[in-house]
Amino acid sequence: MDWQNQKVVVLGGSSGIGLAMVKRLVAAGASVVAVGRDRAKLDDALIGIGGQVTSEALDCADRAALGHFFGGLGRIDHLVMTLSGGEGAGPFAELDLAALRRGFEAKFWPQLEAAQTALPTLRRDGSVTFLTAISARIANPGTAGLGAINGALESMIGTLARELAPLRVNAVSPGVIDTPWWDRFPASVKSELFRQQSETLPVRRVGQADDVAHALQFLLENTFMTGAVIECDGGLRLL
Repeated sequence: MDWQNQKVVVLGGSSGIGLAMVKRLVAAGASVVAVGRDRAKLDDALIGIGGQVTSEALDCADRAALGHFFGGLGRIDHLVMTLSGGEGAGPFAELDLAALRRGFEAKFWPQLEAAQTALPTLRRDGSVTFLTAISARIANPGTAGLGAINGALESMIGTLARELAPLRVNAVSPGVIDTPWWDRFPASVKSELFRQQSETLPVRRVGQADDVAHALQFLLENTFMTGAVIECDGGLRLL
């Protein structure tokens, strides 16, 4: 794909997978709008990237703010959503349903609302790409809530691909990826989990943000891909 004159919006572009995606697209020659909630964090993240990148501080859970943002952009070619949430995990018998609702509000609803709000702005044969997670695909105890959030997103991909055609709709489902998402856990817990994953995953390593960004970029570039959910998990789903 010739990325010259292509405009891409990346939601969640200030860290982790989103920032890795911004870097990839800018390096390819695209014009990128990186969106995040924290202006200072965004500005720091984009230092030294160069290329055609601008930033927008925006709470993607705010429908009115989304409408104002997309309404002022002009035409865009692709929308990539790398929003994540941390709530909703835990054994079902003790699962805090209020926390699960917050998990939906942090990941499910913002991606859905952003995609819907962006439709009038998106190029007719452009693309929308969601980010889900492996919890939608594997039956790990303690992840029923996370599976519900990510499974809800994945269940819509095929239908949206048909409804919105020729706009392409896809998703990437990551496994264990070394991103700031894990910083909420004690360093010893994170280190031990990553060690275990590195020993048991078929690829013998934990994923990096750029691994997932690579998969996201593939979905943008391959114009014969729609209605797909790519598993980028190092083989975790096979265990």
